[in-house]
Amino acid sequence: MDEITRDAIVSIGSFAAMFGVIYVYLMTRHRERMSMLEKGIQISPFNSIRYSNFLTLKYGMLLVGIAVGILMGHVATYQWGVARSTAFLAMVFLFGGLSLVLNYMINRKNPG
Repeated sequence: MDEITRDAIVSIGSFAAMFGVIYVYLMTRHRERMSMLEKGIQISPFNSIRYSNFLTLKYGMLLVGIAVGILMGHVATYQWGVARSTAFLAMVFLFGGLSLVLNYMINRKNPG
């Protein structure tokens, strides 16, 4: 099997797996919410504005932390002589984690 065929199979398989995971997640969530409606349970807490805003803040901070980690990985590689793969991986996890800790502190300080 040549390299192009192998790459095509891997790409198609990856997209099919992602589609499958997303489909199962959405269908499960739909069934769960329909079951809650049948039982008369309110589903409004799932769609609250507060939850949506804090979720947006969390993802925004995580992406900024990852971006800073990538930049610091570049600095660690070329200024401090750290191995490229080690520097990028360590810095992305370090700054991504720090952004999530900072997000937790912000959410704890402003609960409502």
